[in-house]
Amino acid sequence: MALSAASSRLPLANLSRRAQWALLIVLSALLAIGLLALRLPAALLLGPMLAAIVVAGSGGTTRLPLAPFYAAQAVIGCMIADRLPLSLAGEVARNWPIFFAGVFSVIAAATLLGWLLTIWRVLPGASAIWGSSPGAATVMTLMSESYGADMRLVALMQYLRVVCCAVVASLVARLWAVGSGDAAPPIEWLAPAPLAPLLATLLLTAAGLAAGLSRRIPAGAMLVPLALGLVLKGALGLSLALPPLLLAASYAIIGWGVGARFTPEIIRHAARVLPRVLASILALIAICGGFAFILHRIAGVEPLTAFLATSPGGADSVAIIAASSKVDLPFVMAMQMTRFLVVIIAGPFIARFVTSRSGAG
Repeated sequence: MALSAASSRLPLANLSRRAQWALLIVLSALLAIGLLALRLPAALLLGPMLAAIVVAGSGGTTRLPLAPFYAAQAVIGCMIADRLPLSLAGEVARNWPIFFAGVFSVIAAATLLGWLLTIWRVLPGASAIWGSSPGAATVMTLMSESYGADMRLVALMQYLRVVCCAVVASLVARLWAVGSGDAAPPIEWLAPAPLAPLLATLLLTAAGLAAGLSRRIPAGAMLVPLALGLVLKGALGLSLALPPLLLAASYAIIGWGVGARFTPEIIRHAARVLPRVLASILALIAICGGFAFILHRIAGVEPLTAFLATSPGGADSVAIIAASSKVDLPFVMAMQMTRFLVVIIAGPFIARFVTSRSGAG
């Protein structure tokens, strides 16, 4: 009775479901536009996610059906497959000792910090391990729930790190005075998509989604389309086409799906742990800066190139910053995407191993 009375006092508790959805859509659009204006990464995902958290924390009861949530994951899987370059293997093979050291040192540092957050009981269960995973923020957030972690807290850690890394990397690039600081090219929202690649993409999305769900693979709605897309792109030269509006809708759906799971209680807990989570993120960025210095001194990699290559943030934001700076862009992206693949493949095994050793399972 007391809980029900407390819930009814929340601002949105007595609004109709239709009014809540209208508010959610408008607030999502405003936040996404604001974040885009600030040139923050993943703005089209973060805006709807923040809007959903605000609505849920204010007593809203909007809930996204599972079907569009899974479909959006499949679209994201196709997007990742489309953006992974086929030349990645050659770049890594030419400099494999450097890539091995750079990738696994960042993963080891992130895992150590996640383990410390776990044994210090900052976050419950395996959430700290999944949230500390360096890269593939959307993938790790979506996969985490299948392995027993709290997706909401994982999302908090992952996207806070993405934003922090983007801000720090942007500041470093500007202070280095080698970039133009120009904004990324504007998004052509209504650009026409080639019909054949678009149909192939939709077919791949549907087939991968069906296979992933029927086989009950953890995060299979996203991972199966991703794997199929890579195989078909490499073996048959398949071209994929993902219109910006489709990607924006998929980002919004995933943001709503994650954000709507927040409750007033989990928001209060997140606020309590935020200072320690933020401290761990800044510590990871500093450690990776140390790795970049070592990479520069030992391997002769240009300092800003090394810093961007070892940045534990999102590969998309790093790509935007690197593209407007005088750095070795292929090297930066090859290391970022190599770590992305290693995190996707090895992340679940690392999380389970560390969780079992920390007694947080």
